[in-house]
Amino acid sequence: MAVLREQGVNGQVEMSAAFTRAGFEAVDVHMSDLASGRLRLADFRGVAACGGFSYGDVLGAGRGWATSILYNPMLREQFAAFFADESKFALGVCNGCQMMAQLKEIIPGAQHWPKFLRNTSEQYEARLATVEILDSPSLFFKGMAGSRLPVAVAHGEGRVSFPQACSPSKANAALRFVDNRGKPTENFPLNPNGSPGGLTGFTAAGGRVTILMPHPERVFRSVQLSWHPDSWGEDSPWMRMFRNARVWCG
Repeated sequence: MAVLREQGVNGQVEMSAAFTRAGFEAVDVHMSDLASGRLRLADFRGVAACGGFSYGDVLGAGRGWATSILYNPMLREQFAAFFADESKFALGVCNGCQMMAQLKEIIPGAQHWPKFLRNTSEQYEARLATVEILDSPSLFFKGMAGSRLPVAVAHGEGRVSFPQACSPSKANAALRFVDNRGKPTENFPLNPNGSPGGLTGFTAAGGRVTILMPHPERVFRSVQLSWHPDSWGEDSPWMRMFRNARVWCG
């Protein structure tokens, strides 16, 4: 599978480690590899767009990264064909989530996805937060609905905002921030960005394409968490989402 990055992206190593542990052959793919024709998305079963600060986020929330795809006919065609292929899957995390949200016009079923705007705090927020996995078609979260888990967050532009033409109920939410009672929250710092209803992850294309603001790839090992039950062993519960993808591939 392709672990995709652009200038300024910095989350490719842990993303590769998580997918490799799940049984994938992770290949480092830079956008310049696709633009030059050295590599093609069609040659991969899955793609994971990683977190970081593409183009320094000077255009905001992955917009520069998305624009480099949408306005390059060859790249737009590659990505559109990949998202439409029912044998392929895709994951976007943090900056990759922001980028894919801006590609929603070429992702089947993603028309109601939100934009991601500046955090309510007007600050970059990095900490552990608690999320609940919602019942959704996402292949990554099969059998995980109802789980409430700690996860790393690290973003400055993660606040969900639905354009007027979008319907939140049709956005296929997959993840939301919850408080210590397990209730969805908009309160800082339990919700680090102020997203309405705590929503922080979505899926489309029948569950084949999923975008998340938190970083499960940074906590797939128990030792990456500040505390965990002894019963967890080496793998944290987040490892299941990567193994779910491997099982889906057959």
